[in-house]
Amino acid sequence: MSQSHQQPALSKCPGCDEPPAAGDLFCGVCGYDLSAVPARPGDRPTMAITVPPAASGSEAVRWPAAAETDSSDVPAPVHRPSDLPGTDSGGRPLAEQEKEQVQEPGVAAGQGAPAGPGPGPLGGPESSAVPVRHDDRAVPGGAEHSGDFALAAPDPRTAEHAAAAAAPAAGGKVCVACRSGRVDPDGYCENCGHAQPRERDHMEQELGSVAAVSDRGLRHHRNEDSFAVSSTALPDGSPAVVAIVCDGVSSASRPDEASAAAASAANESLLESLPRGTHPQQAMHEAIVAASEAVNALAQEPAGAMEHDAHRHQNAPACTLVGAVMAGELLIVGWVGDSRVYWVPEDRSRPTARLTEDDSWAAQMVAAGLMNEAEAYADERAHAITGWLGADAYELEPHTAAFKPDRPGLVVVCTDGLWNYAESAEEMAAAVPADAQEHPLRGAQVLVGHALDGGGHDNVTVALLPFAVRPQGAGSACETV
Repeated sequence: MSQSHQQPALSKCPGCDEPPAAGDLFCGVCGYDLSAVPARPGDRPTMAITVPPAASGSEAVRWPAAAETDSSDVPAPVHRPSDLPGTDSGGRPLAEQEKEQVQEPGVAAGQGAPAGPGPGPLGGPESSAVPVRHDDRAVPGGAEHSGDFALAAPDPRTAEHAAAAAAPAAGGKVCVACRSGRVDPDGYCENCGHAQPRERDHMEQELGSVAAVSDRGLRHHRNEDSFAVSSTALPDGSPAVVAIVCDGVSSASRPDEASAAAASAANESLLESLPRGTHPQQAMHEAIVAASEAVNALAQEPAGAMEHDAHRHQNAPACTLVGAVMAGELLIVGWVGDSRVYWVPEDRSRPTARLTEDDSWAAQMVAAGLMNEAEAYADERAHAITGWLGADAYELEPHTAAFKPDRPGLVVVCTDGLWNYAESAEEMAAAVPADAQEHPLRGAQVLVGHALDGGGHDNVTVALLPFAVRPQGAGSACETV
């Protein structure tokens, strides 16, 4: 059975603030449904609070402004009854309390601190000595009729928040979500449990005329690619620019460590040999050998390795490597695996070229004449690599080639996370922005975005090296030395 409730008399419409006519169910100005106004709550008798004589005159009681809670919903400091003028529920005046003083270390009782078991600061060492109050009777030895109730322990939320806020200072890394918790070695906040972004999830670097970008992609839980870009000088003072890109083999253990070790070792080797006058192609060969040794070293059991870490014993860390060096008028490329180097001329009407050949099942089928390129790369075995860096690899066969471009262009060094979405040289040239020669970092960002827009099924890494030479007449885009 429905019930009718008497609507309260309204002085103004909640919708437009105009006074409604008596008995109206809808506002005559804005049409507001006056029946939607909730009824007044029922009468609830309450106990009267006696106002002290000092505050009953013209001057109202001045209540202290309460502090706001912080972003973690930690409660504001609680004012005790003795901090405010007034009376308690029994009508007795609240006694004035002296400000509590914290005794400095080394100061004896009675020197700057009142004697007796009075309550200390919240959560302080003295608070445990005060019994829990369940009534309004005075604490033995304290001020009579204080009207205060001592706490048996600090507010757990306040203490927990204070401990979490102090932890990052010792750990050194603060959670990006709660901004207070410490991040554990696994990358999770110990306070709120939020997973932290890894530093390698997205990396960018621009160094003079070379730039590189690496991204985790949209499907992988970590970035197993790595890169290194650098520059040095040849003995004659001319510049040499280096770009190394490595792709960890996901089916191997610790692929992220393998790619990082290989990129670093190859880069260091080139920076050490090029200034000595080593021919860039020989320097590239030595750099690949150094990278292979660095990855092989990861397979050696470290001292005190965990016996229960079965994944460590499945197979050795492994990765692929591709690199490019611009030195003088030469462009040197070297690789092991299926990462690639493309040549994109500044004049897009000129032919583009892919400068590397994959160490993969598909490339072997094409080279043997058993399949054409379209058939081979459509096969599910197409991306199975036949060459890599790692202790369980076959005999290392570094590939190197030297080119002498006769016109300016752009060198694209990338992993299959990019060229899967721009496989042919023409497709790669179409994906490269027109101003990449002048702005290589922006061009690398656009190429990574192209792969992510295409699905981002793999980690994506690309380095761009603008090659600036004066035109020397007609000819192919690049000539093998």
